Amino acid sequence: MTAAPGVATWQHHPPSILPLRIPITTHRRKKPHPPSSMTEGSDQAIGRLPDHLLIEIFVRLPISEWCRISCVNKHWANIFRGECLWQTAIARTWPSVGNRKRWPGPIPRGSAKRRFAALYVSANIIPLGGEIDELVGHTFLYLKEQLELPLTPPPSSILHGTIIDQFISCGRSRDKAHELASQVWLAVINNLEENQRTFALLKRFAQEGDFFLPYPYSRSYVVLSRVFEKLFTDFRDCLTQADYYDVLACAKSRFQLLPSTWLGY
Repeated sequence: MTAAPGVATWQHHPPSILPLRIPITTHRRKKPHPPSSMTEGSDQAIGRLPDHLLIEIFVRLPISEWCRISCVNKHWANIFRGECLWQTAIARTWPSVGNRKRWPGPIPRGSAKRRFAALYVSANIIPLGGEIDELVGHTFLYLKEQLELPLTPPPSSILHGTIIDQFISCGRSRDKAHELASQVWLAVINNLEENQRTFALLKRFAQEGDFFLPYPYSRSYVVLSRVFEKLFTDFRDCLTQADYYDVLACAKSRFQLLPSTWLGY
């Protein structure tokens, strides 16, 4: 199965930055050769550098290399586990963000490492017209983690309500909270791995009953339409005939007109 055209996925971006656990393969020489004085000297020089200089070097390298760098030795791994590197990376990449105060609501900011991941999501995954909104990034991480829990995640209405409460508690208007929540849902759905678990999750969301909740807590029809679209296109081969007609009946009960790509088993 392939992702729908135009859908942004994690594969289009540098490797995962949260957490850094990608191992690297080391190759041993068949015949050991004594290291040259230049190589030996450079290795010793890097080993003698203080942590703050190592951090300045690391944050200037591409993010795609950080996973490999963190696996070179234990000391470098500890640097990537600490707060200092991530605080420096935030200050260098998004200098206008600064060290903002904590905000109210059910979704916390977390460590500097998580803040970096949230800012990266806001800048690269969710289209915000060039703006950087750390809260949107944290909301994305929260929702994606909830949907990827090993146990059955909460109903979509509860997750949606939590997201709306978070945006409103941080001063967003009801209309803006509904708009941002829809963008977060779309981004998360588009970035879920295409596997049997995601198929079951989307099918459950499609078959969930309508909840008569006041705006902005009502579910977005744009998001619901995307759920059906992925089921009828990306996961079409996973639908049995009974599944197809069950999901199609749910779609007909929610939308007056159905796209032609949804029709025909």
